[in-house]
Amino acid sequence: MRKQKNKLLVTVAASLAFSALAGAASAETLIVASPQVPEGFDGDALKTHTQNVVVQTYENLVVYGKKMVDGQMKNDPASVEPHLAESWKISPDGKTWVFKLREGIKSPYGNELTADDVEWSWSKSFAQKRTGNFIARVSNVIGVKALSKYEVEFTLSAPSSIFLKALTLYVPGIYDSTEVKKHATTEDPWGLKWMQSNTAGFGAYHLETLRPDDQAVYVANKNYFGGKLHFDKVIYKEVPSEASRVTLLKTGQVHLIDRPSIQKVVDLQKDSNVKVDRASGRSIASARMNPKCKPFDDVRVRQAFNYAIDKDALNKAVFAGQADIAKSIVPPIVDGYNPNHYPYDYNPNKAKALLAEAGFPNGISEPIKLLYADAFWHQEPVAIQVADMLKKIGVTIQPTRVTTSEMRAKGSPKKMSMCFFTWEDGPIVLDPVYTMYLISHSKGVSNRAAYSNSRVDELIDKSREELDAGKRLSMMDEAQKLWVTDAPWILTTYPATFEAMNPRLNGWVHYPDEHERWRELKMK
Repeated sequence: MRKQKNKLLVTVAASLAFSALAGAASAETLIVASPQVPEGFDGDALKTHTQNVVVQTYENLVVYGKKMVDGQMKNDPASVEPHLAESWKISPDGKTWVFKLREGIKSPYGNELTADDVEWSWSKSFAQKRTGNFIARVSNVIGVKALSKYEVEFTLSAPSSIFLKALTLYVPGIYDSTEVKKHATTEDPWGLKWMQSNTAGFGAYHLETLRPDDQAVYVANKNYFGGKLHFDKVIYKEVPSEASRVTLLKTGQVHLIDRPSIQKVVDLQKDSNVKVDRASGRSIASARMNPKCKPFDDVRVRQAFNYAIDKDALNKAVFAGQADIAKSIVPPIVDGYNPNHYPYDYNPNKAKALLAEAGFPNGISEPIKLLYADAFWHQEPVAIQVADMLKKIGVTIQPTRVTTSEMRAKGSPKKMSMCFFTWEDGPIVLDPVYTMYLISHSKGVSNRAAYSNSRVDELIDKSREELDAGKRLSMMDEAQKLWVTDAPWILTTYPATFEAMNPRLNGWVHYPDEHERWRELKMK
């Protein structure tokens, strides 16, 4: 009883604090409620909610262009525009790129962006051998060197069709190396310890204060090259309870909440005090079958499982009907998406016939475990729906919960030991080659179910070095068709992305990393 009373007091106190905060905040302060404040600010060492704020403090040499689609501003995957860099040149062999930086860009510390900052930032990623190093490998980057104060050269091992789009990512972020070096030590040459609670970028915002388990406060970079920002300050408040975050939004005490669950989205869409923006998702909710495991070593079984799933019914049951039905491993927001190769409309009779051809005329009575975890909220309900639908064609499925860490370990490139499991993957680079390389190449880091097709590998490898857009898309179209025929996944949906906000807040643009940019937001 005493613990419950203390929790109640904490809740009331938090509510009062928010009321005072909202009253004190001017029109130039944005208040965001999140499940947790960041545990670090190094884009290469992602911790809880790091991504949400790294994109606000570190920016890129280039960005996607924008286009209006159905009344909503979106990133244009076919267009890459200058940002920190104002121009670039490419060698005839496609292996050397020289970027000219904009002059006069300054960090909040007053240090000017130079080519040395770009070289240092990429060297940091190479040394850490984590996220940024992976992006370098995928895009064939083997060296980055400052040529002059404002010119930086990227050397590639081979031409790369992915490289320019990969530079739109938040990692490797471009750091103010002059400032970071002040906090480096012999044991910590990259200043990583300092970065756990500080930022040093050339982006729109800069961390002012951090109170773990409470809030992080960001202030506008007064030197920001993109011009004056609408919000002078952003308060990023930790509110673990989703119900509390929703209440705070409905009552106007916060302006924005991080990606609400679909159940809350349905509720918020009915509230006139809230605006919910939606964007088609980049990720695929799926149930994956490992072709090295029986009975999935027979393509007819994999195809049968696909025909057995009523995806419209699953969408309604799990995603409140607000997801998009998946018909390709390449999502619709990526160039080259082609749903026309997909034959698996709901057809239980076809599913039974394929099972019979595969030697299972009476279905499969021996239970097959379908693993799920809680890395994504929909893993369990998707597993339950898939099990129920496969039961109708005589297949016994046993949904089995495992830990997220266990699932990640079993699905690592070195193991790929899971036979049947639910998961979600999607590209943060809006490119079909990157997408297929990531999750359908036999050496792809997200190919967790051991899918392998030598022709698909060949098409992907050739496309990675093919700079002619038409030829690349043609090869990726063939690869999609082969992958769909092989049917290694039960494609269900592309879960949509939702952002819930104050109705006066405008400027939200959906990014492939699924994090808003505070620099683009304005209050009417």
